[in-house]
Amino acid sequence: MGNEEHTIKTASGNIVDVVNSRIYPGTVQIVNGRITDIREEPHPYKTYLVPGLVDAHIHIESSMLPPSEFARAAVIHGTVATVSDPHEIANVMGTAGVRYMVENAATVPVKFFFGAPSCVPASPFETSGATLGPEETEELLMWDQIHFLGEVMNVPAVLHEDPPMMRKIRTAQQYSKVIDGHAPGLRGKDLEKYVQAGITTDHECIDREEAREKIRLGMKVQIREGSAARNFEELIPLVEKYPESCMFCSDDKHPDGLVQGHINDLVTRALQHGIDIMKVLKVACVNPVLHYRLDVGLLRKGDPADFLVIDNLKDFRVLRTLIRGEIVAEAGNSFIPRITPQVVNNFTIREKAVPDFALPARRGNIHVIEVIEGQLITHKGTTVPKIADGYVVPDAERDILKIAVVNRYQDAPVAVAFIKNFGLKRGAIASSVAHDSHNIIAVGVTDREICRAVNAIIQNKGGISAVAGERETILPLPIAGIMSNEDYVRVAEQYRTMDAMAKSLGSSLHAPFMTLSFMALPVIPHLKLSDKGLFDGDRFQFVDVFGGA
Repeated sequence: MGNEEHTIKTASGNIVDVVNSRIYPGTVQIVNGRITDIREEPHPYKTYLVPGLVDAHIHIESSMLPPSEFARAAVIHGTVATVSDPHEIANVMGTAGVRYMVENAATVPVKFFFGAPSCVPASPFETSGATLGPEETEELLMWDQIHFLGEVMNVPAVLHEDPPMMRKIRTAQQYSKVIDGHAPGLRGKDLEKYVQAGITTDHECIDREEAREKIRLGMKVQIREGSAARNFEELIPLVEKYPESCMFCSDDKHPDGLVQGHINDLVTRALQHGIDIMKVLKVACVNPVLHYRLDVGLLRKGDPADFLVIDNLKDFRVLRTLIRGEIVAEAGNSFIPRITPQVVNNFTIREKAVPDFALPARRGNIHVIEVIEGQLITHKGTTVPKIADGYVVPDAERDILKIAVVNRYQDAPVAVAFIKNFGLKRGAIASSVAHDSHNIIAVGVTDREICRAVNAIIQNKGGISAVAGERETILPLPIAGIMSNEDYVRVAEQYRTMDAMAKSLGSSLHAPFMTLSFMALPVIPHLKLSDKGLFDGDRFQFVDVFGGA
């Protein structure tokens, strides 16, 4: 950016030296974006200087914004860097998608540290827009802009020593790049083998005991608080005993949430839990920098001048954010100029017809996906189906709704199943943000409305939509079908409108669209729907919609 108007040479305040657990009044001297000296002074200041905040694991695409626009919002909250796995766009566009993220991120001062996605597709049980095999992964790991191997979600591939997966892991180690994990509920001997493979982090801990076991085995636990998955309250007590082994992350952050806050919210909440400021800032700032070897300053002589000015150590209100000595945000205002992002995509299918979503009735009960608020995992249920005119139909009175996944890369039969705890009483919602392959996913009360919601997305080549009666609303996402090319404020407003409409249709979920986006992810237990059919994440195999006990 290089804006001379916002570039400073000195900054004074009570310096929070997290590395040495010390607070003292002083002045930081900055030359060419680096701290050349820190001078201790005899008088106290009212404000505090603290290292900038780092999101230790996030998929930028989940904000529905490209990196250049994400940065404009995040710096207001004190975020100076992210550790970003671009596997969302990689599932859509492969290596070209990763390059898009890297090049777009380079236009802004926020430090985006990208990884090479390890699981594209996330599993062989869904259709993605691209495949990154060992050769493509090695090509990415050779890039200077690629800093780690992205989360290894295919746990069975590691446990069974699948040759392509093990080759990716060995290649990352060859290039001295750390390996991220993704292993919800993994314990015991299987966990030991997973860790011994060289996997160093996990952001999927379901409870404290699981997290403690992973820490004991040497993993770093990333305490996640995103728009759908929220593990902060369960895991935050770990910071008291294991401050060196924890980090904060959001994983997936929708635009309305990003406008409200980011890692700064987790810092504030941790302080409200009575955790010492030095432990909290180790988790929020220091640990990601050391673990991933990031070129991000920690308020030390010789470091990049990446730090915050805050009002006090209790409320942690961010007054200023500086990156390389440049003020990028102040008093709630972002100084990063907006650029118009390039639009790239991979979206080729024709519109669907209502009969495409029909399910002829057969004998027996049906399997039901049971949503769990605040979790990516689901329960497996069964129920007696409601049948009308020879077809199984949604039953809104019992909250048994139809869910559908539509392949967006090629015309193929629609996969349908049933889902509980979504709460819609009327209408339908749909999204082309559907982890990880980003096919179109929809849930609704009638086939006709599900079809309309899906077709609205097809017409726009990406987006999230809601339909009820004659009303139809969409937030277009033309970049890879998962990101907007609009200003972050406008996207947040549009998303709030969509979220409110979904809730007006009856959903009581905190984040209906974010929750919906994970219902097609077969690598997360226990029952999900991909474009290829209903998938049992425990047995790692497809199951018939019919045949529930």
